[in-house]
Amino acid sequence: MNLFNLRRQAARAAEQVPAPVAMAEAEQLSRDRLMPATERAAQIFVRGQGSWLWDSEGRAYLDFTQGCAVNSLGHSPKALVQALNAQTQALINPGAGFHSRGLLKLVNQLCQHTGSDQAYLLNSGAEACEGAIKLARKWGQLHRNGAYHIITASQSCHGRTLGALSASDPSPCNRCEPGLPGFSKVPFNDLAALHAAVDSSTVAIMLEPIQGEAGVIPATQHYLKGVERLCRELGILLILDEVQTGIGRCGALLAETTYGVRADIITLGKGLGGGVPLAALLARGSACCAEVGELEGSHHGNALMSAAGLAVLATVLEPGFFEQVQASGRHLRDGLSRLAGRYGQGEVRGQGLLWALELSDELAPDVVKAALQEGLLLNAAQPNVLRFSPALTVSHGNIDEMLLRLARAFARVHTAQLSLR
Repeated sequence: MNLFNLRRQAARAAEQVPAPVAMAEAEQLSRDRLMPATERAAQIFVRGQGSWLWDSEGRAYLDFTQGCAVNSLGHSPKALVQALNAQTQALINPGAGFHSRGLLKLVNQLCQHTGSDQAYLLNSGAEACEGAIKLARKWGQLHRNGAYHIITASQSCHGRTLGALSASDPSPCNRCEPGLPGFSKVPFNDLAALHAAVDSSTVAIMLEPIQGEAGVIPATQHYLKGVERLCRELGILLILDEVQTGIGRCGALLAETTYGVRADIITLGKGLGGGVPLAALLARGSACCAEVGELEGSHHGNALMSAAGLAVLATVLEPGFFEQVQASGRHLRDGLSRLAGRYGQGEVRGQGLLWALELSDELAPDVVKAALQEGLLLNAAQPNVLRFSPALTVSHGNIDEMLLRLARAFARVHTAQLSLR
């Protein structure tokens, strides 16, 4: 290729690269053009690697949110990048009416490693929960005289589709009412309340093993075992929403394993795709009752996302991976406990690499903002709760660095409080 052609090729490539967007311009675009789905920091992130993100100004941030547990292997992990690169060159989406090797391989592996009978791939955890609701009500038509009522827990969060919102409590979209009928919410970790809520129209109990959005509230062993026993005695379905707790987040492939229970339907999402949109609906026994046309979606189980899921699954199933998650989780828990004692904060709770630090006051949003100034990305699950969901591959060194930056963030907030007195 001669020099002229090289220059022309370089010019074309330059035309395809978006011009840098200044932070002020980005904030304006966000206000004017972006629907306000969530509060966003002003930073524009341009690169990520492992536990770190870099913004357009070149500043590095230690990420202990990882997209609320989405980036299970951290930012741009080698296994995922290689799998996506290879699959992009071969086949992206043959269409929902056709098979791909990746689709068949991933559903087979999910079934084999979770002891499920059937699996279906979707785009998001909310869609998976929506599918679980459909499946349960279909099962009620077939096996329980048309039962449709689903009991969920107070402070639950199952997604933002209308059905998932109707199952959640409290609904963050009250202006979208009316929601779907046929749901009732009872206090979490309260078996007596569950017993009282069941009637002849009840088809399923749907729970998160750990309530992430509520502030990382784990189900007790006694409670979840009791829920499973109640479902078996009454002949109703147990649905576990493992969108946040699954794929190694709790130190096992599924959180149900750590509790010693077995659900009829399980929903997966977030970490399954390692950062790309992928979710799964798993069913066992008679809950495998879906028929053609009831769950279909244009992108469901496409070849590209299936390749991502296979790469993530292969990584987390490597020997010793879950033990590493458990060890890192203990290191994080112990560090947060020391910090809580030093700054007079509250309870540390969680499992694996999903943890919360309860604060003594409703200062979590202030701490998140102060941490951002320290180059640390955190999440306020509740006004008084900080949530930590780092990459499952996070190092002990990264955890120690996070604790140092969090301590400085606490100091910033304390100083600001003193200045207001």
